Amino acid sequence: MTRVLVVDDEPPIVRTLVINLKARNYVVDAAPDGTTALRLASENRPDAILLDLGLPDMEGIDVIKGLRGRVRVPILVVSARQTTDEKIAALDAGADDYVTKPFAMDELLARLRAAVRRTQPEEPSNEGAVVTTRSFTIDLHVKKARRKGRDVRLTPTEWHLLEVLIRNRGRMVSQKQLLQEVWGPSYQNHAHYLRVYMAQLRRKLEADPSHPRHLITHPGMGYRFEL
Repeated sequence: MTRVLVVDDEPPIVRTLVINLKARNYVVDAAPDGTTALRLASENRPDAILLDLGLPDMEGIDVIKGLRGRVRVPILVVSARQTTDEKIAALDAGADDYVTKPFAMDELLARLRAAVRRTQPEEPSNEGAVVTTRSFTIDLHVKKARRKGRDVRLTPTEWHLLEVLIRNRGRMVSQKQLLQEVWGPSYQNHAHYLRVYMAQLRRKLEADPSHPRHLITHPGMGYRFEL
C-alpha cells in the first residue's frame, strides 16, 4: 500500500486529507510541523509527501531541502501561497508539484497518483540503458547517475524528465510533450516547471551549467539531449 505523509498545522485540513486518503486505501502519517515531518520521513519512509509551506517551527522551503536530504519520494506542496516566485522557489528546492489552497480534492488526488506513478516508470530495455557523456554517466536500468566518480542524487521528477530526453536523444522534444509525459495533460501551460527542472539537472550534471553541452534549450520550443 502507498504511504503518504501529510505535513500541515491546520487540523481541519489534516483531518480532511487523512479521511480521503484512507478511504482510497493509502496509509497516512501526519505531522503538524517541520521537525516532526523530517523525523517521520526518516522513520516511516513514505511513498509521497503532501506539504504545507506555512509551518509553525520552520520555513516550508527549508523542510523541502531537509526532506531531500533524507528521501527521494515525490513532494507535493499544498499551500495558500500563490505567487509565481513562491512556486518556483518550492520547485527549485526540490518539490515535484504545487497545489494552491483551497483545492479540489479530486484534483489533488489525481496529482498525487500521477506523482507516485512517476516513481515507477516503465523499465527501459537493457539496450542503450547506459548513456555516457564527457561529463556524466546515466544508467537508466538501475537509475544511477554518476559525475566525476560520484553518485548524483536525482529526484523522481528529474529522473522522469531526463529519461524522456534520453529516449529522444538528438531530437528536440517540445515543451508540450515534456509537460504531458512528465506531469500529465493538465500541465501544458506550466512551462516554468521545465525551466526549473532543467536548471536543476544542469547544475547536477553539466560541467558548466551556464553553457550546457548535453541538455540543450530550444528557446520557446523545447529541449534536446545530446551525447
